[in-house]
Amino acid sequence: VTAADDPEFRARFRAIKLDNKRRLVAEIDARTGLDISVNALFDVQVKRTHEYKRQLLNLLYVVTRYQRIRANPTLEIVPRTFMFAGKAAPGYLLAKSIIRLINNVATVINQDPVTHGKLACVFLPDYDVSLAQKIMPAADLSEQISTAGMEASGTGNMKLALNGALTIGTLDGANIEIRDAVGPENIFIFGLTASEVAEVKMGGYRPNDYLAKSPELRQTLELIGGGFFSPQEPDAARPILERLTGDNEPYLVLADFAAYCAAQDAVDALYRDQEEWSRRAILNCLRMGPFSSDRSIREYAERIWNIRPVI
Repeated sequence: VTAADDPEFRARFRAIKLDNKRRLVAEIDARTGLDISVNALFDVQVKRTHEYKRQLLNLLYVVTRYQRIRANPTLEIVPRTFMFAGKAAPGYLLAKSIIRLINNVATVINQDPVTHGKLACVFLPDYDVSLAQKIMPAADLSEQISTAGMEASGTGNMKLALNGALTIGTLDGANIEIRDAVGPENIFIFGLTASEVAEVKMGGYRPNDYLAKSPELRQTLELIGGGFFSPQEPDAARPILERLTGDNEPYLVLADFAAYCAAQDAVDALYRDQEEWSRRAILNCLRMGPFSSDRSIREYAERIWNIRPVI
């Protein structure tokens, strides 16, 4: 019997996670003035802001979830707080526009009484190691949703999994190794593979083909494009929408949207069963040993430096 199968251990694990959430909530309050509930699922995407890392895919889902609640205010839904953090390169104007859009969406959602207690969104400024040390132990869900074939490796996903966050991600970078280590049943994998991405691009990627199949996605883009989240500047998001819907958009955001939504539905279903969620989170912690710095240094010593321990 492993620790994950022990009900008392799972209860202690949840208590520690709750304490970590309280610490993060206090930090969010200090930085933004937002009052975030510790009882929500903490959905975290913290990394450099870049199109290939697809913060936009996440944000489209946030807006879609928002629309579902607005359309049905009595909808029973897992309370969720979406957290973003990460800087953009100084000259990367579109990435800066993405950060701006996230903040605009968050402002509207957080002020809407219809979504109070069900949905919140926050962009945490000045992301650094010190902030990561508060976010990662508090995270429930780790967003690792880069376009397959474009992430060299990355270590943020490892740190989040080691701290008991379940991963939702594409088969890209270290997600592949994490899946192999923790077991495919303990990670939410979705979307096109690297070979499928290449195949779609060879055939000519047309985002509007995917848009035509999804009324919900069309409504989401219309809400953003119509200036709902930036009434003072209704055209502020136009460059982003033109990018998303332009032929041969290189990161295939809309192509993966339906699969991403289905994976998020699976996240909700599992989170309702806190005992099983805890069991899988603990298994993520326990099985992350291969990613430790001790193992890395030992391999370098043996394979590269040809040295042996002195004790």
